Amino acid sequence: MAGIVVVFDFDRTLIDGDSDSWVVAEMGLTQLFNELLSTLPWNKLMDRMMKELHLQGKSSVDIKECLKRIPMHPGVIAAIKSAHASGCDLRIISDANQFFIETILECHGLLGCFSHIVTNPSFVDGDGRLGIFPYHDVGSPSHSCNLCPPNLCKGVVIDQIQASVSANGRKRYIYLGDGRNDFCPTLRLVEGDHVMPRKDYALSKRIYSNRMLIKADIHEWSDGEELGKILLHLIHRISTEEINCSDLSQLNSSDHI
Repeated sequence: MAGIVVVFDFDRTLIDGDSDSWVVAEMGLTQLFNELLSTLPWNKLMDRMMKELHLQGKSSVDIKECLKRIPMHPGVIAAIKSAHASGCDLRIISDANQFFIETILECHGLLGCFSHIVTNPSFVDGDGRLGIFPYHDVGSPSHSCNLCPPNLCKGVVIDQIQASVSANGRKRYIYLGDGRNDFCPTLRLVEGDHVMPRKDYALSKRIYSNRMLIKADIHEWSDGEELGKILLHLIHRISTEEINCSDLSQLNSSDHI
């Protein structure tokens, strides 16, 4: 459905857990991570963890193999493939990083389903060392949002998406997320859009604490199976509404001929 833009968070949304935490735990970095947690911003901390793995002789290939073991719910996989096949524009806005997200999606055969992935950039240098950087330059006033961390304002990204696709007509948005930083983009949604917060997580709690600020319809989900079912139901519902509106418009036009 060309008129539908579906925007996903990644950690605890597309995957059930957190990709950063998975790598830290699976690759034996928990003690060092906890020691440095209060001393560094999250992105710099994860970059420091990648440096530590490199010092231990572990390469980006080893990290990739670790990421490939992260499970993804079959219902989520099926829903993404179905939404993509129906013509929806699927995008990701995430505070994870490019290497982690692309590796996991590619492992599950989903990378080609997404038109854009906005996240913290990463690179692998000539020695095989993975580096992670913030999306916004935290050394400059990249955004003034007090709802989002300094490295990434998801609301700014939603504004950019809406501006870039609006030339092709009105789009209907479905936003899926779980965290505190998913509240800012939720505020950008308007009547006719939909937000899917994970039940009992930070986004859901912030939405219901600020209910009057939310213009989009709200649809909570608890797990991957429920996410998939609700998402496909909404896509079908919006598609039906668009077809009915088109038919009504054509009928009204013919009445004036």
